[in-house]
Amino acid sequence: MKLATIDIDGVETPGVLTEGGILDVRAAAAALGLPAPVGGVLEILGAGAAGLDQVRRLADAADAKSGELRERGAVHDPGSVRYCPPIPKPGYILSVGMNYAKHLEEMNTPIPSKPAAFVKIPTSLTGNGEPIVLPPDHADMVDFEGELCFVMGRECHRVSEAEALDHVAGYTIANDVSARDWVPGVMAADGAMAGIHAWEANILGKQYPTFTPMGPVIVTRDEIADPAALHLVTRLDGEIMQDTLTELVFSIPKLIAYFSQWYRFMPGDVVTTGSPSGVGFGRDPKVFMKPGQRVEITVDGIGTLSNPIVAG
Repeated sequence: MKLATIDIDGVETPGVLTEGGILDVRAAAAALGLPAPVGGVLEILGAGAAGLDQVRRLADAADAKSGELRERGAVHDPGSVRYCPPIPKPGYILSVGMNYAKHLEEMNTPIPSKPAAFVKIPTSLTGNGEPIVLPPDHADMVDFEGELCFVMGRECHRVSEAEALDHVAGYTIANDVSARDWVPGVMAADGAMAGIHAWEANILGKQYPTFTPMGPVIVTRDEIADPAALHLVTRLDGEIMQDTLTELVFSIPKLIAYFSQWYRFMPGDVVTTGSPSGVGFGRDPKVFMKPGQRVEITVDGIGTLSNPIVAG
């Protein structure tokens, strides 16, 4: 099942992407005389298997009456709706870095012995189709980073690798947009404290509004047989920039087992799994996003996250 959060007349509502179009879950429930799930996608995930099963039953019932539901405004063409981030307000966006060997090579960074991550604030989120706004004070070195994400479906703290995937609800796509102005300072830092301060500035360059496009959907875990074998492609104005399988240095079960030693993940929390090689900063000459361009990230089985670039 492919869950989305869509904007219908200014109201965020859960949707399901089907072969017949995108289903407005609340409108479909009303039209079919069935109970609607309480809240949005976050609350659906929070209800566990029962919440997902309720939406599946609703989607199955709607399939048989898609024409009627389209006439009643409960089914829309996928390209006609405004997409919000699938989880508009997650508790955490934990962004894993240094997790593709070739990306580490292009950034002149050794493979770490343990996973590394930082937190991105939810106000950096934006949806599929929405613009990435370049900050006027740091607009010249804004980079793309296509990433597979997993979304938590159960409370998760101190779990083992063996049980880790049982806590995952599904998968989505993110672009870890990064203003790279501070990366040279990280590379040139002299001493531990200078390095810490330079790294902090680098992380601030990832927190601007619209710097975490996410979506268009969350694909439930049962539809992705192997998250380590998905094909990810990032295009900038149609030109392929990143092209790889999701072969991670640290697998998703390892990431969950490691970070859940500290974090208590909750349903709807999102973890990005790192960016593969091909980022603009790692190229010679370097390539950064400019106003008027469009960046698209496609992951097999999930879809395409597409965003135009505009000046701030």
